[in-house]
Amino acid sequence: MAETAQDDVKSLSFEAALEQLEQIVQKLESGRAPLAESIAIYERGEALKAHCEMLLKTAEARIEKITLSRDGKATGTEPLDAN
Repeated sequence: MAETAQDDVKSLSFEAALEQLEQIVQKLESGRAPLAESIAIYERGEALKAHCEMLLKTAEARIEKITLSRDGKATGTEPLDAN
């Protein structure tokens, strides 16, 4: 069943995964969940965190900087970290 939960996490958008992660944190911090449920949602939280980190790294790799000519017109793009 854990693999199914991880497959489910992989299909989530960054925003949806982050929202679920925030709900898990709130529930764990409240102390209202029984121990077994706390363990299960903690494990899902770990999968959500890893998924969000992967999506952020992918987005960072795709960010490009717009290059401008001397007169301020866009001439193209280059990787953000290129100097």
